[in-house]
Amino acid sequence: MNSKCPGQDFRNLKVSLCKCPECGKEVEIFSDELRVKCRSCGAMVYPDRVPSCIEWCKSAKKCLGEEKWKNVMEALNDI
Repeated sequence: MNSKCPGQDFRNLKVSLCKCPECGKEVEIFSDELRVKCRSCGAMVYPDRVPSCIEWCKSAKKCLGEEKWKNVMEALNDI
């Protein structure tokens, strides 16, 4: 039995660009990272909001079930 979440497959990572709060350089942050160190100045850079796997994982609907997934996505859109 495979108990690993299908969303943990590293082939499904997404990248976003965030600005360093210290030097303003753009820093890449992947969907599995909570923070990264700016290569320019060394400051820690955090995404604006840490996304839930429910938002980006293709298997989230299957894991949660259709109805619960819809409810969670509607609540996230209201934020």
